[in-house]
Amino acid sequence: MGLTIALAQVDTCVGDVDGNARKVLEWTADAASQGAALVAFPEMTITGYPIEDLALRDSFARAADRAVARLAKDLVDAGLGEVVVVLGTLGRSPQGRATNRALVLHRGEVVAHYDKHHLPNYGVFDEYRIFVPGDEQCVVEVDGRRVGIVVCEDIWQDGGPVSLMDEAVVELLLVINGSPFEEGKGHVRSELAARRAREVGAPVAYVNMVGGQDDLVFDGGSFVVDRDGTPLAGSPQFVEHLLVWELPEAGTRPEPGLLAAPMDPDAEVYSAAVTGLRGYVTKNGFRSVVLGLSGGIDSALVAAMAADAVGGQNVVGISMPSGHSSQHSRDDAADLAKRIGADYRVQPIGPMVDAFRAEMELPGVAGENLQARVRGVVLMGVSNVEGHLVLATGNKSELAVGYSTIYGDAVGGYAPLKDVDKSRVWALARWRNQAALDQGDLPPIPESSITKPPSAELSPGQMDTDSLPPYHLLDEVLDAYVEHAEGREELLARGFEAEVVDTVLALVDRAEWKRRQYPPGPKVSALAFGRDRRLPVTSRWREPKGPVDE
Repeated sequence: MGLTIALAQVDTCVGDVDGNARKVLEWTADAASQGAALVAFPEMTITGYPIEDLALRDSFARAADRAVARLAKDLVDAGLGEVVVVLGTLGRSPQGRATNRALVLHRGEVVAHYDKHHLPNYGVFDEYRIFVPGDEQCVVEVDGRRVGIVVCEDIWQDGGPVSLMDEAVVELLLVINGSPFEEGKGHVRSELAARRAREVGAPVAYVNMVGGQDDLVFDGGSFVVDRDGTPLAGSPQFVEHLLVWELPEAGTRPEPGLLAAPMDPDAEVYSAAVTGLRGYVTKNGFRSVVLGLSGGIDSALVAAMAADAVGGQNVVGISMPSGHSSQHSRDDAADLAKRIGADYRVQPIGPMVDAFRAEMELPGVAGENLQARVRGVVLMGVSNVEGHLVLATGNKSELAVGYSTIYGDAVGGYAPLKDVDKSRVWALARWRNQAALDQGDLPPIPESSITKPPSAELSPGQMDTDSLPPYHLLDEVLDAYVEHAEGREELLARGFEAEVVDTVLALVDRAEWKRRQYPPGPKVSALAFGRDRRLPVTSRWREPKGPVDE
């Protein structure tokens, strides 16, 4: 007979071991009601993920163990004891080192567990070990069907645990995962799973977590592929979802199930940013956000994302005009707030700036920065009084070259565009507006905010291009230098002008100290500042400008 399995693509919270366990109980009940004999949850479900140095605390490990023990009993008490539940948690090796553990719960007991090596980028986990007595891999029997269980990176390793399994060992390979989102990664996962399916000669079921955790976003996208790599079923991205699928009788080809439609690349990145923002706000106990509305594209896009994440009624947008703020920018800010239903306020900063200058004159750039810092004080003051989370609105291009005012527009608790370059900001704004039109809704972002030349409006007639190359050119250079680690010689060989290259490289190299102090933001690319790329703040290295002797 066939074996019905369920992949529970859930959103957990780091440290909420009891809440995460309750979620397992609730989703197991749902899976059982749909006939599932086995339900699989992502890695580190009980603890949330990533737990970073919480893995080193024995008190935290003991709390996770207690939550698992209560969950096993609660499953039986709820009449779910016959369902086989596979989930991830924090474990300990016999030497007391932290491990990434997969557990199998059945009839109120832990009937098998499998402990795995360190997690990506978090070197606190023990080396790879298996603790299933008498076995060289974790294989459980469910209704007479052999199911192999691996965790996370196992399927990425040639010659790893998967290589120990074949059709004679398993009839289904189950992968429990916590794979963070980055653009283009989805097809890499599916292609890798297809390769492993062909290696073991069995279908592969891959369950991934969903939701935001600090600067990581988990996109879900759980799926099943047949033994030849053919897609059989798939969950949508960025939402909790229960994927129910039947492994047919031995020798019978499985029937294709529901496959979620692939997302447009801009839709993926936008959804990732919104998911990360929502997770950061809600999991840190906030109910609302506040940001400065300048009428420009960056603040407009962040406001639209915030409205999608927590509801427009929970967004406070503050226009803080100075003597250099144009009327059209003020009008665009007000228009945007009305479109998304935000709490819109106007707080002129001219008198505050004048009062400061009456005591201390700051000429040139220092005076321009004073305006930005006064605005930062306003936002933080409103946050302190009313309890909103302050959102920084800078983008990756600005962060790369240091085009922001530290303690000014860089203030905040979260930065939704931190890993989105300026060119992509415009693309995401256009995508969001078109998505609204396709649904018969009013586009959230005023067209003039998208089409106007970008300006910080800190001095008369100021434009971003006064001190930066045009953004389309800047982003091309940044992509090569930051994302692909190409040096000056390679950039010149690409055809970029030496003056542009030298300007951009100098700005990037000098701005690391600002990037270190910038708020966290969702990782959406393969190389995010702060998580994937860090330069020494104190460094005399500069790209050579002349011929280099061999």
